[in-house]
Amino acid sequence: MIHLHNGTVIDGTGAEPKRAGVLIEDGVITAIGQAAPPAEARLIDCTGLTITPGFIDIHSHSDVMVLENDRAKADQGVTTEVVGNCGFSPYPCGADAAAVRRYGHAILAGGESWGWQSAAEYLDYARRQSRLCSVWSLVGHGSLRIATMGPRQGAPEPAEMDRMEGILEESLQAGSCGFSTGLMYAPGSSAPREELVRLCRVTAKHGKVYATHMRSYTHQLLESIEEQLDLAREAGCRLQISHLQAVGRANWSKQAQALERLEQARAEGIDVAFDSYPYLAGSTVLTQLLPQWTLDGGIPAMLSRLADTTLRPRIAEETIAQTAQQWNDIFVAATGSAEGARWVGRNFVEIAEERGVEPVEAVFEILEEENGDVNMLSFNQCDDNLRKLLQHPLCTVISDGFYVKGRPHPRLYGTFPCLLGEMARERGWLPLHDAVHRITGKPAERFGMRGRGVLRPGAAADVVVFDAAAIRARATYESPQQKPEGIRFVFREGAQIT
Repeated sequence: MIHLHNGTVIDGTGAEPKRAGVLIEDGVITAIGQAAPPAEARLIDCTGLTITPGFIDIHSHSDVMVLENDRAKADQGVTTEVVGNCGFSPYPCGADAAAVRRYGHAILAGGESWGWQSAAEYLDYARRQSRLCSVWSLVGHGSLRIATMGPRQGAPEPAEMDRMEGILEESLQAGSCGFSTGLMYAPGSSAPREELVRLCRVTAKHGKVYATHMRSYTHQLLESIEEQLDLAREAGCRLQISHLQAVGRANWSKQAQALERLEQARAEGIDVAFDSYPYLAGSTVLTQLLPQWTLDGGIPAMLSRLADTTLRPRIAEETIAQTAQQWNDIFVAATGSAEGARWVGRNFVEIAEERGVEPVEAVFEILEEENGDVNMLSFNQCDDNLRKLLQHPLCTVISDGFYVKGRPHPRLYGTFPCLLGEMARERGWLPLHDAVHRITGKPAERFGMRGRGVLRPGAAADVVVFDAAAIRARATYESPQQKPEGIRFVFREGAQIT
């Protein structure tokens, strides 16, 4: 039994802070208020500290690493993660687990042997293995597709489509919390509308969330939003737009239109919301800069196309046309080989100058040298747009963090302290209780996490105690793997983990 006393309680509902104590017993919260604690309780003096629910990251790529109990998220106060985002999940694997690993390894990290045949297998393993957080998982469309029809692009055969629907149905019945797409990643990028409608209908039937990494956040941002709203309208599903942003200076003005369209859709009765991370830069695989047709058949096919001297100029032209960022805003974050690590932290203007080629050619050469195994970090948006995203009533704050063999994005180590420290306290973009709501009660409600995300009697004792005057992220783009400051205690289901 633990009693947190003399603290300021922010309960996760969006309510104003109040002075109160929190009593924890047998993994649940049993009382909140000023009453004297039982004599046998362990007393923790929280004078000058803030007590909140454990933080919930509804957009994470820790599917494999969460099973290894890495502390990057726990040290930030995260006690629940939703994995399986952007179409990547470590299940289902079908007959060829290696194919799913090849598809997901640059995002999901981990070793060379992960992969589960079903949602039931993965979720059971996660329940037994994960000590630092509760794991919720979306079914990744890319993994589902590869398990059913391999890495080829284009429409599935009727029997393959039926099989995908069946596996998704089984996964949702087994406990998956929804379905995700990564429509900028091959092979999911080639999925026809009817395929997505049918899978979203299965998701809607179970009342679960459809989360999407849309086809474009750049030049086709508005068209991509319209596509997803149309899917949600026809399928009747609950739509979560992942890491919303307008990428590239030429597209920054589109964000206001995007938010207005989402507000209008809500007024029309479409259950749509979005999430964002509190950073100007994003991170993903370098192959995302290429036209998606070059990735049909996987990395070997892509490398073969790059080696074709008749195709290479066309690929270069299309890559330049669709890249919204400046080349000096795109950096190498990780490479598969030790030799390639010398490029980590350098942008493609610098790399191109050293190699004596154009930036797009430097991209191709590094992809060839690393067998496509390259992650990038790119500066995408502006301060004003970021502020408006984080303040918007439809926004939940997420990390979108993933592990790399190099220099990860600082969001993996700093998202939640960054929100509460820099964005809420220092910049004044959000009141503290609102910022806490966006990483506790709001995401819990969105995903139907009963008994989580709030401090109330009967709820799971996922609790964070921090110094609101001192909490901050220490992780930077240059030195990301740094533990935050200001978090004093983290409890998951009553057990102290920090």
